[in-house]
Amino acid sequence: MAIHEVFMPALSSTMTEGKIVSWQKSPGDKIEKGETVLIVESDKADMDVESFYEGYLATIITPAGEAAPVGNTIALIAETQGEIEQAKQKATSVATATPTAVAQPVAASPVAATTVLAASPKTSGNGRIIASPRARKLAKELNLDLAILTGTGPHGRIVAEDVETASGRPVTTQTQPVSKAVTTVPAPTPVAAPLGQVAPMNTLQNAVVRNMMASLSVPVFRVGYTITTDALDQLYKQLKSKGVTMTALLAKAVAVTLQKHPILNASYVENGIQNRAGINIAIAVAMPGGGLITPVLQNADQIDIYSLSRTWKDLVERSRVKQLKPDEYSSGTFSLSNLGMFGVDKFDAILPPGQGSILAIGASQAQLVVSADGSMAVKRQMQVNITCDHRIIYGADAATFLQNLAKLIETNVQSLTM
Repeated sequence: MAIHEVFMPALSSTMTEGKIVSWQKSPGDKIEKGETVLIVESDKADMDVESFYEGYLATIITPAGEAAPVGNTIALIAETQGEIEQAKQKATSVATATPTAVAQPVAASPVAATTVLAASPKTSGNGRIIASPRARKLAKELNLDLAILTGTGPHGRIVAEDVETASGRPVTTQTQPVSKAVTTVPAPTPVAAPLGQVAPMNTLQNAVVRNMMASLSVPVFRVGYTITTDALDQLYKQLKSKGVTMTALLAKAVAVTLQKHPILNASYVENGIQNRAGINIAIAVAMPGGGLITPVLQNADQIDIYSLSRTWKDLVERSRVKQLKPDEYSSGTFSLSNLGMFGVDKFDAILPPGQGSILAIGASQAQLVVSADGSMAVKRQMQVNITCDHRIIYGADAATFLQNLAKLIETNVQSLTM
């Protein structure tokens, strides 16, 4: 017999607080182990929060529509109906607990910590292994011990892919759309603030502010380049009817070029240079209601252009309704920002925290070009500008990367379909 705390979980490495979108259970309702109790809005996504325990939702401390810092107690679960009143009596003292009380029992009572989503590496404060519900279910089916696995999710959380890898089963790819997530949650509707009044920022906008402030401490430099896009535009016309997007073509071209320039895919860490095992292209997407998110095309250099385009379409659809998984927006190793679709000819992008480079892509426009022999011709060209962390990347690194990217797009773009 016990009363369990439900803490506000950390859904991403940048999350400091979460807003409760809705409670799926009401006080007094029976809760099964692994059942969704509430939906939390983090800085980037809305995610189901599931209970580790069976019992009864005794009392809600943080109601729907309100936010709480990561680690704060937001509800109490009683194992038996007889303990519901006891839990209500303790609710006042528990609600005032500081975030340092995460995974600690309530004083003088047998309260076990319930960290319903990963908030710390691999195990929570009560020794429970941190794993996604899908990973737990799959491990049970395959008779695998979660304790022997290494989690690759946020904060060391074990995800389904870790279980599949350990079992030798094919790893689930991002090309499988999650239609349920897309159809069940409506997209947020922008609300115009009255003129002359201060409009509070949403959680996504606040996350952007934190990231941009962190970027100010990084010494960066920028290099621009002009790329002729006639061949790229022609390829896009050929493949558009097959579902291939220009975004996927650009991401694939960048990823393939990064194979020859791993330093552009690396990042600075306190003890040296973090070389990345995979090439994960993060691409900025504007969100309804304000802010932006960067869905990630993981291992973009290894995936065919058709699958890459399908994956991108799925990621964008789910990002609009805040249904991306943390690793689908936080695992980028190199970023793209494309304002060319708005007719912008050139711009500079701000370097995201934890990455070494970001490429700003302008619009492809018809230009009168003079060749080396003095002849003139009209060609379509676009301006690209790369922003780099000067602690690990130097001007020559960025320049040769852009040279090779231009060469691929101008003379060997058909290789992107192979």
